[in-house]
Amino acid sequence: MYYYIRGKLTKKLPTFAVLEVQGIGYEVRWPLNAFSLLNEGEECTLYTYLYVKEDVQQLYGFATENDRSLFLLLISVSGIGPSTGLAFLSSLSSSEICSAIMQEDSKTIQSVKGIGAKTAQRVVIELRDKISKLQYSGELTQTTVAAAPDNAKVDEAMDALVALGFTRAGAQKSIKLIIKKNGSDLSVEKLIKLALKNN
Repeated sequence: MYYYIRGKLTKKLPTFAVLEVQGIGYEVRWPLNAFSLLNEGEECTLYTYLYVKEDVQQLYGFATENDRSLFLLLISVSGIGPSTGLAFLSSLSSSEICSAIMQEDSKTIQSVKGIGAKTAQRVVIELRDKISKLQYSGELTQTTVAAAPDNAKVDEAMDALVALGFTRAGAQKSIKLIIKKNGSDLSVEKLIKLALKNN
């Protein structure tokens, strides 16, 4: 229905953005790579997908057309819904996902939260041929996310993990372990990525 929306990014959180277009604020769920690439207060374009199911209507947005295409391919696989599709694009870069599928690397695919051995196999079998049509010229440039104060940073990461399917207790435990192992100067994005890869 909506292919893309262009407007001012008025709110930016790891799990969703608010894009203002002609006085209307669109809440758009997005992956971490979009969160780290786009800056609050700037004009931007998000390539969108409108998910409609029973009483749920949710808009999903992506920084590039290829990310949107990859998301649509992922959610076409039985057992993968929009939340898991976002978890893929938040845990791994688009090129890492494509490479894992092309090389039949089930271990990498299973590193995404919510993906077991059977689903990983289905992803490889169903998407191996389709994925080659996507054009990835390499890694997207990742911008550094400014470090927030520790408590705010941990809270933001926890909220994002809960939205991606963690229990609050599980998110808290995971973040504590990551900080203990890697130190407390990690960005919100890095905390989330490590938590997603460790579960």
